Amino acid sequence: MDTALVPEGTDLSPYLPDEHGLFFTYHFTADGSRTKDLAQARWTWRSYQITDLHARQEISAEKALPTPARDAFLAPSHGCHIDYEDGWLYGDLPDLKHDFSEARGLVHFRFAFNDTMLIGARKQPLESVDAVRKVVENGSRKFRSPADLIEAVTGQSLDGMSAELGKLGDTLDGIEDRVVRDAWHNERQALVEARRQLVVIHRQMATLTNLFRHLDHSHRDELPDPINDMAARLSHRAQTLYHDGEQLQARTRLLQDELMAKLTMQSNQLLYILSVMTAVLLPMTIISGLFGMNVGGLPLVDTPVGFWVVTAVSVAIAAATYLFVRRLGRGL
Repeated sequence: MDTALVPEGTDLSPYLPDEHGLFFTYHFTADGSRTKDLAQARWTWRSYQITDLHARQEISAEKALPTPARDAFLAPSHGCHIDYEDGWLYGDLPDLKHDFSEARGLVHFRFAFNDTMLIGARKQPLESVDAVRKVVENGSRKFRSPADLIEAVTGQSLDGMSAELGKLGDTLDGIEDRVVRDAWHNERQALVEARRQLVVIHRQMATLTNLFRHLDHSHRDELPDPINDMAARLSHRAQTLYHDGEQLQARTRLLQDELMAKLTMQSNQLLYILSVMTAVLLPMTIISGLFGMNVGGLPLVDTPVGFWVVTAVSVAIAAATYLFVRRLGRGL
């Protein structure tokens, strides 16, 4: 993480791992309160820097993790997935980077949990994880199980993506207003950028919807009721956001079509003007070419007003051509 991007006065300790690649460890009692007394702890949340070698070694040495979950944690590349094995729910879900991380966009959050342990791993500070961490530290909410905390993290991520969709909707409103007022000439790049961001978020919403559907179809009979309920709630929220994203994408396509229609109309007008100018100047070009030939027998050479006669004839022909082209253009 580039600390130069962090606002001045920000406490860096939650965003920098220790010598074991560990961001933090929190212990929770049976009623969901945070505690520092290990004797009272019912379950534990550990968060790792997944790119740290020591963190990878600790995760690799965690015997409680089933092999598929351990392999998913240590996989070199990110791919969204969620699965259930030997009492552990594990996966890799999309999230938003923190505001002061290197570039705004989507990253991934890896996790695995059972009844007594939640292990999380990430590359950069994530908005959802940071928001839940603050809730844990100030004690404003209790988490009685790892499933509650994962639902809170994923819910925060969905809230962040919903806020991004809201901002994109406001952007599209502004673009649409300017298009309606015919002040659209600088809107193409803004619309392209909005559609690019929308495609990224909408794709992740589709991925989340499919992941929870897969979890429901593949492990419905294996999952404990609390996890089934959690998956159903998150699936419903993801589907709602997915449909919201579809509506925004339809708006962007309509706006792009309208902009293309206006650009085509503008291009046709320019082509029409060029065609009229070409038609008007063509007779004058032919006449000037004929009288510019260096041969004998050219008319009006010895007439003092010859130039003016040729000019008048050229202007008259150009005017007649212009009127003819205008009438022809109105009839099309």
